[in-house]
Order: sequence, then structure tokens, then C-alpha cells
Amino acid sequence: MCGIVGAVAQRDVIGILLEGLKRLEYRGYDSAGLAVINQKTAHINSVRAVGKVKELVDKVAADPVHGKTGIAHTRWATHGVPSERNAHPHMSGADFALVHNGIIENHEELRRNLIADGYEFLSDTDTEVVVHMLHQECTKNQLDTLAAVRNIVPRLHGAYGLCVIRRSEPEKIVVARSGSPLVIGVGIGENFIASDPLALGQVTDRFIYLEEGDVAEISLDSIRIFSGDTAVERQTTRIKSEIEEIEKGEYGHFMLKEIYEQAKAIKNTLSGRISEKHVLEEAFGIKAKAIFDKVTNVQIVACGTSFHAGLITKYWLENIAKMPCQVDIASDYRYRNIIVQPGSLFVTISQSGETADTLAALRYASESGYVGRLAICNVATSSLVRESDFSLLTIAGREIGVASTKAFTTQLTALLLLALVLGRRNGMSNADEEQYVKDLHRLPDLVNQVLKQDKAIQKLSISLADKHHALFLGRGIQYPVAKEGALKLKEISYIHAEAYPAGELKHGPLALVDDKMPVIAVAPNDELLGKLKGNLAEVSARGGKLFVIADESAGFDDEGDYQLIRIPPVPDVLAPILYTIPLQLLSYHVAILKGTDVDHPRNLAKSVTVE
Repeated sequence: MCGIVGAVAQRDVIGILLEGLKRLEYRGYDSAGLAVINQKTAHINSVRAVGKVKELVDKVAADPVHGKTGIAHTRWATHGVPSERNAHPHMSGADFALVHNGIIENHEELRRNLIADGYEFLSDTDTEVVVHMLHQECTKNQLDTLAAVRNIVPRLHGAYGLCVIRRSEPEKIVVARSGSPLVIGVGIGENFIASDPLALGQVTDRFIYLEEGDVAEISLDSIRIFSGDTAVERQTTRIKSEIEEIEKGEYGHFMLKEIYEQAKAIKNTLSGRISEKHVLEEAFGIKAKAIFDKVTNVQIVACGTSFHAGLITKYWLENIAKMPCQVDIASDYRYRNIIVQPGSLFVTISQSGETADTLAALRYASESGYVGRLAICNVATSSLVRESDFSLLTIAGREIGVASTKAFTTQLTALLLLALVLGRRNGMSNADEEQYVKDLHRLPDLVNQVLKQDKAIQKLSISLADKHHALFLGRGIQYPVAKEGALKLKEISYIHAEAYPAGELKHGPLALVDDKMPVIAVAPNDELLGKLKGNLAEVSARGGKLFVIADESAGFDDEGDYQLIRIPPVPDVLAPILYTIPLQLLSYHVAILKGTDVDHPRNLAKSVTVE
């Protein structure tokens, strides 16, 4: 969630740090700060501000600071309320400044020990214990910063990406990574550090991804990396900067831009993975065939929107692959006594590949007897991809809006390919596979057809903008779609929204229905349509305000007691992907009418890198 930027150069780095923080704003944060070493005075100057990066920029403009070595941070509160005193960087005396992503789980014990040794704490954060530990280690044992960091990290329990500067070593930055991503940007006569390469696109296109447990020291002309006691080399990767991905262009918000990018993103995700008639399972990697041949059961683990993708995949696996599937929320998975069935494939789903709970579940599963671990992810260089046995990347491009849209539909596209690959091994006929693949070739065009309903959805949104609650209904595979629609509405419009299987109405939720309760239903023309219509009649009979997103051929009358959005006929297997899009647009337009911060909803972050 939080963002880190650092630079050591032969020029003033203030502009680099501030621009890097601006590029990381999509991640979600509540305060920002920076610290630089002024080589002329040999002092560390720190500036911190609550709120947007602009607040920090304004403070620096009002009282300029300068330096050729510095670190910067955007914070999302985990310990201590959002405030200037809790914002990063944190300092120990005048000697050290440190920024940190993640959570130090044993910070209370460490804090008590440091207080007993005379250290004074100025914040409520877990981070401050680390900078005082470094000060103590350096002064007690007369160590340089790199050695001190290597000594203390074994005592830190939890997840961290650490970045520290020291005034007596003015041309060095020391970093450490465990459970929280860090990348080194490689320059010429200057080097950089960040939690995401996006932050450094303005200064370099060469990056070194630190591995789990790495500690590194960067200076003007050298990069030293250690794994434990061993000096190691890490591969340098060149990444082309796609500036258009981080600009809104003609759209008012990134979320709307990303909704409209879904046809292209899905086409990219399918590219090279399907032929005219077949799924090309080689796209899953060289290990895939041997693993797939052993699979008789699937365990999916994910969070949030990705969890909803997993729920939809369960239906596909059961219906297409005739294979049992369990879906778990990642934050709960490793706290259960999991019984792993023989032949089980472990599947994780994550947009960023750095979701802390999903990564923890993956690591927990690594010794649980699964036949393989597959990652469905949008970031090729992420921890999730690197630590899994194999992966299938969603080619969604960078998703800036906190509320996931194109990442979700490309996840579903990739997961449908998984269902087809496994179905091939479990009785699916060649003719059925050919039809599914034919449908997939049509999918990008069908997405664009659905997007043509945008203006009608915008008009419908007016009736929802003044509501405080909403119910979403779906049957069968459309129930997880309804859950995703409810999540989108609550995320960006702050309207309380819940989703239910439509057949559950009589078991409690119907008590909520009156003439003030909007009920949004997804109604493809499938085998459950008749039952869904019966459920909607129950809502109408009790005065509920119905909003129905329905197949053109589903038999809904324009004069009915509901507001209707018509969707062109679509193949059943693709309906979960296509019926998601009107719900994304509905949430977006309601949020616009309510005046919320669509791309950066309150209290949320794009990449949840802490438990």
C-alpha cells in the first residue's frame, strides 16, 4: 500500500523524490514525507505532511530543502492515526532517517527494550523501533549502516521494506526486503530505490528486483546485495516506460479509462494463448503440462475482487472441467486446519502480486502437499509470480484506479483458460472446446457492445445516487457477479451494499425490502432465469425499487415495474465477464453524482501489502 522512493545522485534529488511519490499516489495513502542529507551542512532535513502529496510539495516550496541523497514515503496508517508525527520518515536523533512499508509484528516488545535503554519515541508507529534499533546497533558496535541492518533484520518479525540514510554516510542508502517489494533503479553515476518501478520511470528504465530476505547498499556508482551472509548478483531488467498508462487522456478518471480498456486488455490476455480451436496450455509455462496431468482438485486463494474471480471460477471448474474446487479468502486460509486432497492444485489470484495475505497463503501452502502452485497475476516481476511454480499473466496493463475493473475481467479470462485446460483432461470434448474458444475470440467485441449501454446506465444511476443502502441479486454463477457489483458500489460511492443469492431472499433479506430499498439484479437468459424472475416478483410485491440488467431475449417488458438495462445475447460461459461491466459503470456514475474521489476512495489502497 505505502510507497517508497529513494535516490543517491550528483544532483539535487528533491524533484526526483516528489515526482516518484506522485507516481505512487494510486497505491493509497494518508500522509507523505521525505528526508535528504544536505552535504554542505551534513544534516538530515525532513519534511512531512498529512494528506495528499501536494501538501508535501507545498511545504517544500514554502521552506525549501536540498540534498543529493534522500528517501521519501507515502504512508497508509496501520499503527497510529494519520498525523504528521506518525508520517515517515522516522528519525533517531539527528543521525538516521528511515522509511518502511509493512508491519513489524513484535514492535511492542522491541519498543519496551529500547525505552529501557533510554530511547524516546515520538510516534505511535511500529516503524520507529527499527530506526532506533539501527542507531543502537551502530553506536554500540561501531558498525556501518549496512552491517547494522544485516544484524537487526533477523530480530524483526513481520513484513518490511526498509530504506535508511545516515548523515555520516552521506552518499549511501541501505535497504532490506522481507515480504514487501523493493526495486533498485540503475542509473549512470546515480542509483535509486522504490517500492514500484513506476516511481522511477522518469529517471531510469533499468531495474534490479530484490528477492525475499535481501539487504542492499546503493551508492553513486555501486550496488551491493546480500542474501544472508552471501554477496549475490541479481539480474538487471529493462522496462519500457509507458507514460500513457499513467495518464487519463480523454477520460475524467482512471477508473472510467480502465473500464473502457477492457476489450483491449482481454484481447491482449488471450493473445498467444488460444488458437482457432484450442487453448494453448504452453502459455502456462514449461512446468504446466506435468502439473496439470496430476490435478484432480483445485484450491483457490485470493482477496477482495480477486476472491470474487475465484468464486466464479469454481462454477467453471465444476461445470466445464467436472472438477471439485474450494475457494478461500487468503486472510483466513492459513489459520484453518487445511485438509489438502491428493492431486490438488493451489491457485492464487492477485492484480499486483504483492498482496500480503495472498503471499502468506502461498508460502504456507508451499509445504502442504499441493501438486503445484499457479499464480494468476498482472505483474510479471511480482513476488507472487516469482515464488509460484508457474503462472499465467493477465495482460491488463497498469491499473491505477483503486477499484479494480480491467484487472478483474482479465483475471476471469485467464481463469476460464485454466478451466478449459483442466476440462480437456476430464472429459470435455474437442467440439465443446472448439465452441468455448470460438466464444473467447468474440469476447473483446462483446465487451465493446456492452459498453454502448454506458449512457443508459448513467441515466439509471440518477435513481441510486441519493440512496443509503442497496441489495444486489444473482443466481448461480451470477451470484459472485452480484457480490462484485456490491463491492464496487460500496468502494467508490460509500453506499452500503450487499449481495445475496436471489433464492435466499425469503431466508432473511426480504425483510429489508421496501419502497426505499433499491435492488439491482443481473439476469442473463440462462437456465435459472425463470427462478430469478420469481424472486424479482417477490421484491416488486413488497414495493422494492428494481433495477434489472438483462439479456435482450430474457423477456423483460419495457413497461414493467423496474428500470431496465438491456444486454445483447452472450454465450453462457462468458456472461459473468460481460455482466460485470454494467455494474462497474453503474458504480462509477453513482460515485460521480455523489462527488466522491473515484480513483482514490477513502481508507482504501490499491495494493494491500500488509496483513
